[in-house]
Amino acid sequence: MTRYRIRTRPTQPFAGERTQARPGRGLEFYELRGYVPGDEPRFVDWKAYARTGRLYTRTFQTESPARFTFFLDGSASMGLHGKALYAERLLHLLARMAKAEGAIIWGAGRYRGRAEGVAVRSGPAALLRAPRPQGATVLITDGLDELDWGRLLKRLRRVVLVQVLAAEELSPSLTEAQLRDVETGDRIEVGQLEVAGYLEALERHLYHLKTVARRLGSYALLRVGEPILPALLRQGVLEER
Repeated sequence: MTRYRIRTRPTQPFAGERTQARPGRGLEFYELRGYVPGDEPRFVDWKAYARTGRLYTRTFQTESPARFTFFLDGSASMGLHGKALYAERLLHLLARMAKAEGAIIWGAGRYRGRAEGVAVRSGPAALLRAPRPQGATVLITDGLDELDWGRLLKRLRRVVLVQVLAAEELSPSLTEAQLRDVETGDRIEVGQLEVAGYLEALERHLYHLKTVARRLGSYALLRVGEPILPALLRQGVLEER
């Protein structure tokens, strides 16, 4: 469990949450400065010495604890096809990883440790009305609410979006049926043309969520029932410590 941590650094382009632009003990190079007695020899830049005849020491960006707010989608659609129970397992896994690395988890809720975590039971639209969370927001949702997802994700600024969908939603086997929208209660007759249109719209929607989320942090699409840890590692939501 402690070998991995939640990735908050965006795939492209913005700066990461953990690193700070000041010297310290980290992995990212910060700058060269003149050697002073007592510097560790392994940090001496011998290539710079070969070029200039002077000793320089490499310094690195320090790492600070990440700050997380966890938001678990509690909308009606999450109650379908086992998504809610699967999302709960996912939330517990990510929250334990955050605390294992000494991260600060903001909010008030069921999680206790160095700080408290939060799992909010309402739809993602609540994040448009609430104060912007500090640090990175881990948003676990099926992404099916009718809202401006681009606006929501950009408002969060730092986001780890994990989308949970069932096989029935990704590849429906229906040919003709009457469906009821669990969010609005509306009923609609569907056939092959409607299913094809749904799949095209879903593909565009998933691409939009993935593109925006990875510019602000990280993204993964999980299917209900698939092993969680390998899927998060493969899609870049988790990284090695």
